[in-house]
Amino acid sequence: MSSGTNRRELAKADAAGIAAGGPVVILIQPQMGENIGACARAMLNCGLTELRLVAPRDGWPNEKAVSASAGATAVLDGVKVFDTTEAAISDLQKIYSTAARVRDLVKDIVTPREAAAEVRAHMEAGRRVGLMFGPERTGLNNDDITLSDTMISVPLNPGFSSLNLAQAVLLVAYEWWMAGEAGETEPRYTHTGASRPATKEELHNLFVHLEGELDQTGFYTHPDKRPSMIRNVRNTLQRAHLTEQEIRTFHGLIAALVGRKKQRTPGA
Repeated sequence: MSSGTNRRELAKADAAGIAAGGPVVILIQPQMGENIGACARAMLNCGLTELRLVAPRDGWPNEKAVSASAGATAVLDGVKVFDTTEAAISDLQKIYSTAARVRDLVKDIVTPREAAAEVRAHMEAGRRVGLMFGPERTGLNNDDITLSDTMISVPLNPGFSSLNLAQAVLLVAYEWWMAGEAGETEPRYTHTGASRPATKEELHNLFVHLEGELDQTGFYTHPDKRPSMIRNVRNTLQRAHLTEQEIRTFHGLIAALVGRKKQRTPGA
């Protein structure tokens, strides 16, 4: 058996010894295979193994990622690729995202350490959590930021706070790893009752339902303002931390309002 094969097998064995679970790392439109590999290395350093890619520029699989991963094949072998951010996060319930600035969106902002404690608490409560990172050059765009629940801001030298992609992943993953030594922390948002937190797919379906009906009623009177208005509405609903039951209630409210409007409209 070659030394390279030995390293790969050891990495897999080490990963198998890691406690089950951990947040999903989602890279949005990563540009270089080397950066993906470096992120995989950073993840495995901190016990994270589930990596998802959204529309990687150079496609997947990528040999340059393998060479840059330093043997983190336990991560690379399980990579899942998606065409859209919505598809990549559809089964998750909480999304934390990193960005240099909030860009006119109202979002809760936490440090990586605060985020790590919250992620641990959410996962102990049975919720699936994702950590979302944007492209190397531009970071996350407004539409992707809107899909997240909470922003992570890294407190660094204000005169030079630039991080590359793998550094950002390592910082957040390291805090998650270390939070395991700090004991349980309650998430800032809890709820009573039997209904679980909604998944991002369920929330996205609500967005589509609401926006489709608003289109039908002519709510968006200025087409050029429609994208920003949609982002604002989505962002507002994201901050509500809706449960699955509340999502179904909203669907019912929309259907009832549309049905009554049709009843009042002659010839409808």
